Amino acid sequence: MSRFLIDHDLHLHSQLSLCSDDPEQTAAALLDYGVREGFADICVTDHYWDENVPGASPWYAAQNFEHVNKILPLPENDACRFHFGCEVDMDRFLTLGISDKVLDAFEFIIVPTSHLHMTGFTIAPEDTSVARRAQLYLQRNHALLDMKLPFYKMGLAHFTCALMARGCEGSRDDILNAITDAEYAELFARVAKSGMGVELNVNLADPQSADTMRPYRIAKEQGCKFYLGSDAHHPKGLLEARARFEAVIDALELTEDDKFKPFG
Repeated sequence: MSRFLIDHDLHLHSQLSLCSDDPEQTAAALLDYGVREGFADICVTDHYWDENVPGASPWYAAQNFEHVNKILPLPENDACRFHFGCEVDMDRFLTLGISDKVLDAFEFIIVPTSHLHMTGFTIAPEDTSVARRAQLYLQRNHALLDMKLPFYKMGLAHFTCALMARGCEGSRDDILNAITDAEYAELFARVAKSGMGVELNVNLADPQSADTMRPYRIAKEQGCKFYLGSDAHHPKGLLEARARFEAVIDALELTEDDKFKPFG
């Protein structure tokens, strides 16, 4: 089987995401990036919380269906398919911010179970210990898998994101290392069975990234499929994406058989 081809980026933010708000991060710029890189598919996944689901934080409440739809219609190019998706969060009561009413409106849905940095929204103020963050991390992922969702078009976003350690008494690697191989294997066996994809965007140039590869290796062992997502919020992130993708593909020795293909 051939090496995993870098032919997509399925986690992109436009200026509509409030953490971007970059006038240069337009739909046209995202498509230009996809065409320039020779991608077959890209997907815009702006932050989103459904107004039909109670519990949004003030920051998320502003990023409702009407808001993320402002990017439509997406520009088109015969060389690169441009898909409409979203990044939807889960609050500390394990409520996912999307309703059945809009599931069909999005071609791809990613969930950042690693968002353990929003005190009062995704975590409680007292959730500062490494042990508690690790417990919450597993709980959030299993809760997601317990839901009735279209997992064939869903992905786990930046599974080892450093945000999981913000305000914690330890580091990201401390939290990841507090989870055993057996616990990861159990989780990723469920992910593989569900059909959901696992996102790859680890920055291996970061000297603190070595330990973050363990979950992905276990995910591969359990039969999970992977997709590439830069999580780019600004043009600089688009420029750095390919190097990150190359490094993580090589580190995991991925082939085309390991690829998650939500669009066929």
